[in-house]
Amino acid sequence: MTLTQLEAFVLVARLGSVKEAAAVLGVSEPAVSSALAALRQHLGDPLLVRTPQGMELSPGGQRLVGIASQMVNLAADAEAAIRRANGAPDLLRVVTTSTIAEFVAPPLLDAFTGRSAALQTSVNVAAANQMPVLLQDRLADVALGPRLSGVDSVPLARHKLVVVAGPHHPLRSATRIMPESLASTDWLIDPVGADPHSDVGRLLVRLRVPERRMRVFSTAAAVRSAAAEGHGVAATLGRLVAADVAEGRLVVLPVVGTPVDILWYVSTLEAGRRTPVVGQLLRFLSTPDAMHIMHRTDGSIPASRFRPPVHVTLWS
Repeated sequence: MTLTQLEAFVLVARLGSVKEAAAVLGVSEPAVSSALAALRQHLGDPLLVRTPQGMELSPGGQRLVGIASQMVNLAADAEAAIRRANGAPDLLRVVTTSTIAEFVAPPLLDAFTGRSAALQTSVNVAAANQMPVLLQDRLADVALGPRLSGVDSVPLARHKLVVVAGPHHPLRSATRIMPESLASTDWLIDPVGADPHSDVGRLLVRLRVPERRMRVFSTAAAVRSAAAEGHGVAATLGRLVAADVAEGRLVVLPVVGTPVDILWYVSTLEAGRRTPVVGQLLRFLSTPDAMHIMHRTDGSIPASRFRPPVHVTLWS
């Protein structure tokens, strides 16, 4: 029985899917399945049973999951203790939505790390249902984005979600647009919009946008560009497109039910389980400098500053 096997088991148990556990760990699905098979053989118990609703715990798995989670957390404590003993920089791992990762996280973490030389940071993109699992299993230290259950979530910044289109869209001059008027229109979304638990995803569900009408782009900037070129409509942060609207590259469509007020949250483990650097980040996020950065989502961050999400995992 290895730590890798226990970690795979806990993630599949919490996410209910080998595929999602593999995505969180940044490994292949066969690698997760192999780790589970080895643990099952070692313990002589199925642990997880596949059902039409997903993976469910066996009686033995129900008893193991809490113990396995504790062991995974103790391993994270051990790794942190060795880093401190060797004088290695503190590590801060942030998970967030694609929009925040693209436009907000780089300058925010640059400003924070500028206060401490002995600090390493990473930013990964995750779905809303994955974020609390990443925090609880110590695969991440902080989550920025939607409110999460099972962890401490504190409001961070308020924004408005609007629907935009190119300047030649047929409804550009309308004063009131019913959602059904856009039923035959392509909706342009970045990866966060494909997550039904995200703010954009919930709006698309509420507007009853069919999946066949959703076109996913790799970044929010690509969504803006496609919308401006007339390829469809997009739901996005008002501040993010303010410059494009002012210069006539995009127009805000008066869709009934929009704009939508949304809140970004910062989520962490409870106070007694946070690392010292997480406490420092939480204090920084309440400063005027941090608030200014979080509200300056105007697309002005150079594309070279954005790094695609990379999960680094030691897997044996």
